[in-house]
Amino acid sequence: MDTDKIINSFAQRGSVRTYDEARTVDPALLTRILDAATHAPTTGNMQLYSVVVTRDAENRGRLARLHLGQPAACNAPVLLTFCADVRRFDRWCDARGAQRSLDNAGGYLMAITDATIYAQQVNTLAELCGLGCVYLGTVTYDLDGFADALGLPAGVLPLFTIAIGYPATPASPSSRLPLKAVVHDEQYRDADIDDTYADLEAEPQSAAYVAENNLQTLAQVFSQVRYPLDLNRRVAAAIHRRTAVKP
Repeated sequence: MDTDKIINSFAQRGSVRTYDEARTVDPALLTRILDAATHAPTTGNMQLYSVVVTRDAENRGRLARLHLGQPAACNAPVLLTFCADVRRFDRWCDARGAQRSLDNAGGYLMAITDATIYAQQVNTLAELCGLGCVYLGTVTYDLDGFADALGLPAGVLPLFTIAIGYPATPASPSSRLPLKAVVHDEQYRDADIDDTYADLEAEPQSAAYVAENNLQTLAQVFSQVRYPLDLNRRVAAAIHRRTAVKP
C-alpha cells in the first residue's frame, strides 16, 4: 500500500453538497458498502445502530424540508439517516428471558458511539468508491419530526443523516483546527485560544458569517446563531422524551 497516497487523500478530503443529477447510486453498490461497514468496531459486538435508507423522491423531499432545505438534502439521490438503536437489543432480551439493561444514559451512549463509528465507516467506503458525502446534523433540530417521517419507534433515536451521491464538482478540503489544538501528549493541556482559532477566524467566509449576523466574533455566530443554548436545551428535552432515559 502507498502510505503517502493514502494519507494525502484523507488530508485533501472535503464534504460534497452538490451531486450529479444524471447519475444514480447503484443499489447493489450501496448494499455492499453498508454491509462491509458493519465490520467496523462496535461496543461489545452489539451493533446498537440502525440506518434508514431514503431513495424515493417524495420521501427525500419530506426529509429535505426537515433538513431546512439544505442543498445537499435537496439534490442527493440517497439520504442515509443513522440512529442509535437499543430497541433491537431490548427485544432480544425480552425474547430470551434476559433483563433489559440499555434503556438508560449508559446504554444510549454506547448506541450513539456505535452509530457514529458505523456511519463514518460507510462515509469512508463510499468516498473510496468515488461517491461524495456530507453529514447533515439538522436531524437534532427536530428529532420528533424525523422519527415520525422515518417511522422510528421508542428506543430508536435519529442522530444525523449522510447525503450521498456522485459529486457534481470536486470537493474542496475542509478547514480544520491545528493538530496541536486537538492532540495531547500524555495529559490534556489547554491550547492557546488565539493561536487555535486564528486561521478559522481569518477566512473570508468567517468574516461574512459575522457580518451577515450583525455580530462581532465568529464564536458568537456558533454559540448564538448556529447552536444556541435554547436549541440545545430543546434537543436535550427531545432526547429525554424519546428515550425516557433513566439516571
